[in-house]
Amino acid sequence: MKIAKTLFLTTLCITLYVTLSEAKTKVTSQPFGKMPDGTSVELYTLADGQVEARITNYGGIIVSLKVPDKKGTREDVVLGFDNLDGYVANNNQKGGAFFGAIIGRYANRIANASFMLDGKKYSVPQNDGPNSLHGGPHGFNNVVWKGKAINNGVELTYLSKDGEAGYPGNLTVVVRYTLTKGDLQIDYSARTDKNTVLNLTNHSYFNLAGQGHGNILNHQLTLHASRFTPVDSTLIPTGELKSVDSTPFDFRRSTAIGERIEANDDQLRTGHGYDHNWVRDSSGGKLAEAAEAYEPSSGRVLRVLTTQPGIQFYSGNFLDGSIKGKGGAAYEHRSGFCLETQHFPDSPNKPSFPSAELKPGQRFHSVTVFSFSTR
Repeated sequence: MKIAKTLFLTTLCITLYVTLSEAKTKVTSQPFGKMPDGTSVELYTLADGQVEARITNYGGIIVSLKVPDKKGTREDVVLGFDNLDGYVANNNQKGGAFFGAIIGRYANRIANASFMLDGKKYSVPQNDGPNSLHGGPHGFNNVVWKGKAINNGVELTYLSKDGEAGYPGNLTVVVRYTLTKGDLQIDYSARTDKNTVLNLTNHSYFNLAGQGHGNILNHQLTLHASRFTPVDSTLIPTGELKSVDSTPFDFRRSTAIGERIEANDDQLRTGHGYDHNWVRDSSGGKLAEAAEAYEPSSGRVLRVLTTQPGIQFYSGNFLDGSIKGKGGAAYEHRSGFCLETQHFPDSPNKPSFPSAELKPGQRFHSVTVFSFSTR
């Protein structure tokens, strides 16, 4: 009896040890190439036995995200490139797609590429008609961050100096990607030494059937939002928080992305599809589900949780097949979608929107989770 009990306890300990070992995320790094100026860039691989994420310290880009389908077959579900040169070239051309990158200082659009802060006008890069988009052509997506492996993930740090791209304040930004049990969590934090504005997000393009596997129109999307922010002809919010009732913007029930995308609607015509910010019903800074996407053929489900007040749904309207991505795949019209957790676009010029200001002594902190499963 004593021998049997000892064997049982030993077996139990081994089982617990194996289970814990399997649950821990393995983090490795390798060279990913060099920038044009010779700066070395790293690629970090996070693997938890279920999902594998590859992240580079150039732009904080999610290079690949391999996720199992309902049969257990893993596919890469984010659009992008096979090598560093592809990302650098895309980030430095007009109309670049910002594949997988950290976006800042200000994600989304700022009207007329300017804003007032503390009675002073600040001008920022104009790269989207009259407006500034995603921090301009040399935003956070286009710099080399300082990277280091941490428990279950990678930590990226960048100092955006006072006056960089026209923004005030020395801003220290830390972004942590961690992977546990199929959840890729992004923790953003920042501090400044001068009053500034800040809006950080990740710009991954998803196709849950697998990147390069057709368009995303059959994906079923749910957005937990009763209102959205309509835009003008240059895609700047008008300031209105409009109800989604009886509009093609009502995704409170799971609906195919393509079901109403060609509807006779002024906002859809203006955005060439969906390229709008939704106002989350559950806000107040608490982590909660903002969206869910489901791809029926693979059974893959993506849930997006965030602490941010808004989420920009972009249906890949400006992809046109001219970009050749991983494995030579041509990224055709609407072959990927983005769910960008964020402050509202043009908040620095819209006092009625949640404030995007950050002051000395304050710590900006937000969390976004990409959670994967199947059904």
